[in-house]
Amino acid sequence: MSADVVPPTSIELRAEGIFLEVLTAGAAVRRLEVPGADGRPVGVVLGHADTRTYVTAGGYLGATIGRFGNRIAGASFELGGTTHRLTANEGTTTLHGGVDGFDHRPWSVVDQSATSVRFGLHSPDGDQGFPGALDVTVTYAVAPGEVRIDYTATTDRETLVNLTNHSYFNLDGEGSGPVDDHELTLSSGRFTPTDTLLIPTGERRAVDGTPFDFRAPRRIGEALAHRDEQLDHGQGLDHNFVVDGEGLRHVATLRGRSGRTLDIESDQPGVQVYTGAHFDGTVIGTSGTAYGPRSGIALETQGFPDAPHHADFPSTVLEAGETLRSTTVWRLR
Repeated sequence: MSADVVPPTSIELRAEGIFLEVLTAGAAVRRLEVPGADGRPVGVVLGHADTRTYVTAGGYLGATIGRFGNRIAGASFELGGTTHRLTANEGTTTLHGGVDGFDHRPWSVVDQSATSVRFGLHSPDGDQGFPGALDVTVTYAVAPGEVRIDYTATTDRETLVNLTNHSYFNLDGEGSGPVDDHELTLSSGRFTPTDTLLIPTGERRAVDGTPFDFRAPRRIGEALAHRDEQLDHGQGLDHNFVVDGEGLRHVATLRGRSGRTLDIESDQPGVQVYTGAHFDGTVIGTSGTAYGPRSGIALETQGFPDAPHHADFPSTVLEAGETLRSTTVWRLR
């Protein structure tokens, strides 16, 4: 890491049973700590040891993702009769907003208190190929046992927006090894299968009788042990699940071997479940531990990936003059 890289500003928020550190780089969550059995804090999200990494090569850890979370096939889409060509950063695909997404941009602090902070970002017309000037805020607020994330976005021209947070969770402690023994429950009876490029085929497949059935608590390692073409595509789970119901409702429950539990609520139609196959020991965490495969699991509340190419997917279009508002809540117990 070059000594010339200026560390981002770190902001610490506290409430009973919760410590949250967020950074101006990528409006990213670096640390989330809760009391352990011995009273000492336990970090339950993955984070970089060096905060300067978030400026240069954060790898999405804990970051706010935009303009468009997840994948857009062919790095292009049509809107209003115009084809918009985006920056491609995963072969021919645009992933998480493109080459220069929101994940390592410097966000400004709009306002701040002991328990909350609001970040703001301006994305100009044509940013990464997306139309319209976009103004985005993300607010982190802590309360006893809870983190709430609120997003807003406004545009001066019809555009696409799909915002999410890309934290990886390990409820047994950051750096404690794979999450194979965690149990996952999802409020989802369907998922969107992908091709080999991890682009949705357009199908909403029932989870019945598949490794993707998490309607009852299921050990992650047991699900990944199945032979399944879809698991081969993602080297494990890297799939969008269709969340049952509407409005702010239960999305997922994750439970570690320790018994520590995370409940996630969101008003978004989908959640990307990713078991972190790419970790290869090159990322050093806040505890000084190198992250290996499945060191954490990402549960990204979101609009569906590649939505602009699937007319029957929930729309991710934001019209000029409208305000996007979205909420995700993490509850720890």
